[in-house]
Amino acid sequence: MSNARELAILGGTPAFAERLHVGRPNVGDRAALQMRIDTMLDRVWLSNDGPLLQEFEARLAELLGVRHCIAVCNGTVALQIMAKACDLSGEVIMPSFTFVATAHALEWQGVTPVFCDIDPRTHNMDPTKVEQLITDATTGILGVHVWGRPCDVDALQEIADRRGLVLAFDAAHALACTHRGRMLGNFGAAECFSFHATKFFNTFEGGAITTNDDEVATRCRLMRNFGFDGPDHVSSIGINGKMTEVCAAMGLTNLDSLDDFIAVNIRNYEAYAESLGPITGIELIQLPEGERSNHQYVVVTVDEGRAGLSRNELQAVLTAENILARRYFYPGCHAMVPYSLRELRVPLPATEQLTEQALSLPTGTAVDPDDIRAICEVIATALDSSARVREARGAVS
Repeated sequence: MSNARELAILGGTPAFAERLHVGRPNVGDRAALQMRIDTMLDRVWLSNDGPLLQEFEARLAELLGVRHCIAVCNGTVALQIMAKACDLSGEVIMPSFTFVATAHALEWQGVTPVFCDIDPRTHNMDPTKVEQLITDATTGILGVHVWGRPCDVDALQEIADRRGLVLAFDAAHALACTHRGRMLGNFGAAECFSFHATKFFNTFEGGAITTNDDEVATRCRLMRNFGFDGPDHVSSIGINGKMTEVCAAMGLTNLDSLDDFIAVNIRNYEAYAESLGPITGIELIQLPEGERSNHQYVVVTVDEGRAGLSRNELQAVLTAENILARRYFYPGCHAMVPYSLRELRVPLPATEQLTEQALSLPTGTAVDPDDIRAICEVIATALDSSARVREARGAVS
């Protein structure tokens, strides 16, 4: 970009001596974690449905109020197992505005993702655009609860029921978030969570499938362990999707601190809302009122026309100041291989606009309100500098 360096020099030295990251891992009580690990080592039971895993699944199911929780090694494998357990085949309608793993998990199973545009207000798949994408090959709809904001679950379920389709959800962002007062994880045929280290709740690496359908749960458990239903008997296709005991230990430890993590996220979100409020052209995402949210992400959209600089220019300024903000989900699954090699079924104007505007700012336990005020000062200064650069160029011309 033409004026990136000009805008990046705000004060000679970066605003932060150490880099502030999006998604630095949260870690709960280290002493409690170590105690669980020591107990695990004393048992010499490291994997294969150990007692820590069983406790973790039970506690997570209780938290979510769901009948079944099947913990797995990561969120992508959770999606793959869920797709197989729900008999998804042919084509499945999903948003392009998501992490590419959502599409890859389907493609890996030989299922074709069909990309649907989003609602620009919610950043979730637009139910009014779904029906036009349904063909004889369509077997399901895969919604994604972006930023932990629930999809329009009811509208998607109505379409799925009326058209005889499976409805499932990628809830990677949405642990401890609610729809109509009910925890996500309870909707559709099944939902998948990610517990990667970048998530506000992590198990080092891991994921889970939740469902209230007994048959789907049985299939998922079989598939997680190579299809074994006994010591030496296989009754279905399967893979090695098991979560290890050490990951379950981290999960149990972080469940103990879950409310504390969320409280910090809410504090940070409110600090950003206060400091960003007066800044023109930078809009903070709004979460649904009356619902519980984990506030895992602090995401803004940058309106270049009003802000005076693009999202990419602002990101470059922040990077120069040791503030590592991220573009989400740039450039959209439909613009990545192998999906970019295929013709889109319909245009995705709202998706493409958002991929050029969305920016995720640092939050989590590694960030405090003073950091946030300083970050927002950098943003305000960048916009002001951009305005002065434009004025100067206008005067010269």
